[in-house]
Amino acid sequence: MIPLGDVDRKLRSYPLVTVLIISANVLMFFLELTQGQPFIRQWILVPAQISDGRDLITILSAMFMHGGWLHIIGNMVYFWAFGPEMEELMGRVSFLVFYLTGGLVASLAQVAIAPDSQIPELGASGAIAAVMGAFLITFPRDRIRTVVILGFFVMIPLIPAIFLVGFWFLIQFFSEVGAIVTRQDGGVAYMAHIGGALYGVFAARFFESAQRRKRMGLEQ
Repeated sequence: MIPLGDVDRKLRSYPLVTVLIISANVLMFFLELTQGQPFIRQWILVPAQISDGRDLITILSAMFMHGGWLHIIGNMVYFWAFGPEMEELMGRVSFLVFYLTGGLVASLAQVAIAPDSQIPELGASGAIAAVMGAFLITFPRDRIRTVVILGFFVMIPLIPAIFLVGFWFLIQFFSEVGAIVTRQDGGVAYMAHIGGALYGVFAARFFESAQRRKRMGLEQ
């Protein structure tokens, strides 16, 4: 499923921070492509190093790095589908702080579950999961235009956020359980996704503006 955007809400302001975050991810990916492995090794997150208190800056830098074209395109499409509405609700500065802290929590969740891992971690998925969690708890009934591919059939239905994001979260949860049971050490950082989403669910209201909530019809 590929979310394209919220059809029930019209933005009143330009999502500047969302665009800047996407631009930062694209710039970092460009540097990965042009600078090669030395650059990647310098700025990628390795859980064991974080556990030892080394290279802590990589918690931030790895949040803007990606492992390939499909990785960055997929992440940015999801971010664009959910980010602008949350930016408008929180305000630009609060949204930026929320995004970065969401990525921090997501990365630390992954480190916590595999503190001795030498397998590098990278990607904006954890921070984007926080945005999705915040969207879920704030706009659960909003319909998301979504591309659904079933074999040779392609549909674009309108799926309520509570079902779309909820289904995505269940996939992350059961995938992490499966990875633990089968003792898989590599692959997708499902715990980062889970940690980020839970952070978004529980922390969103602390970043939202009461005035903006009222303006967007969330409070009467």
